Amino acid sequence: MVQLLTLHEVRGYLRRSHGVGLAMFIAVAYALGSMVIGGMLTFARFSGGYSVLVLWGNALGLQPWNYPGLLIEAPWGFIELPFFATIAMVLVSIGVGLGMAVAVFLGAHLIRVRKASAGRPTATGAIAGLTPAMIALVTLGACCSTTAAATAGVGLVAQASGSSTSNLLLNNWFLGVFQIVVVYVALLAQELLLRVYGSMFGASDPGFSAMRSPESRPVDRRTVASAALRISLVAAGITWGLAVLADWTVVSPASATAGMWFNWVVEHWLLSGVAVFVALAPRPARALFVWLTPRTSGYVVRSVLLVGAWSLAVWVPPPVSGTGAEGFGNELLGLLGAGSNLGAVAPAMSWGVVLLLRWVFQYLLLGSFAAAIALSPRRTLDWISDVDRVPNLAGAAGPIAPATPGVPADPR
Repeated sequence: MVQLLTLHEVRGYLRRSHGVGLAMFIAVAYALGSMVIGGMLTFARFSGGYSVLVLWGNALGLQPWNYPGLLIEAPWGFIELPFFATIAMVLVSIGVGLGMAVAVFLGAHLIRVRKASAGRPTATGAIAGLTPAMIALVTLGACCSTTAAATAGVGLVAQASGSSTSNLLLNNWFLGVFQIVVVYVALLAQELLLRVYGSMFGASDPGFSAMRSPESRPVDRRTVASAALRISLVAAGITWGLAVLADWTVVSPASATAGMWFNWVVEHWLLSGVAVFVALAPRPARALFVWLTPRTSGYVVRSVLLVGAWSLAVWVPPPVSGTGAEGFGNELLGLLGAGSNLGAVAPAMSWGVVLLLRWVFQYLLLGSFAAAIALSPRRTLDWISDVDRVPNLAGAAGPIAPATPGVPADPR
């Protein structure tokens, strides 16, 4: 787990491929581009020499996350370096450099082995299809810099998090946090991509450290459906989990009610965390839930998951719904004009495509998936992880097959 969280395979692949320099170049280029687009670096002609000014705050005491800041003036322009925005930009730039450098080396290797891999269409098609997806996922979180997002992508972030554009413009620290999390999750996905498919070209690419035999599975309807579900769970889980931080820009956690904390911890963080964990690492998630199922702690976890799934995807009864905990049914009743005695809650946004997508991909998808895991964890995770179609994992999904005469028994 520590190696996964510290991107062990990503860093090792770049080091063995001598790609550290490329990663640094991409990171620096992206940082400079972000500064120019976001207004942190402005080129102009000024009279006078160089001056450096440290800004410790403003008279109104607003936006304390921008201070202490640094303002550098020069004859060719000026540089503004707000505190948290600068940190966020550096972290996002590093993530973009790592992700894009790996994608470049991996793509170049795929081109070199294109003829040699003609006999492995399934494996090559899988890696060729997943690599652009990882590139797109990395650039999704990094398409707007920590300052440029305030003018370019703030509307999209506001819709995804259930906040408003004006609120995020005032509390622009959320934009930096949003991008850092999205880029980091994208790098975790790329780390898992290298672990799974790195063995496929381990013998021919010195950048790969794994030398296992690849698991060949056909690309059929179930594979496509499982991949689509996992992508949807990642996108919905990240945006739904980060929506709590958007709520904190309006409601202080110190003054929040018990219903709000239930909404944040159970409905948001627990359900989104399980969704992202299962989507990125379905087999470790399956092993964990199979281990927890017969234990008391497993029943507690599944019970809490079921309660959270019901409250998010179905309905929260009054008067709890009036304290900050609400679900799809409550917002639907509120949209239809029902009273608070039925638990009706006004939706976070007006009726339209955005609200419909929010209901489908956050309320219903995350709630239904959590309920499926709570009620039938083994069957659900067997399907999404494909363990029943992998020979070396088939024994873990069912009873051990009897030994064949003349063949040694399976030690499992």
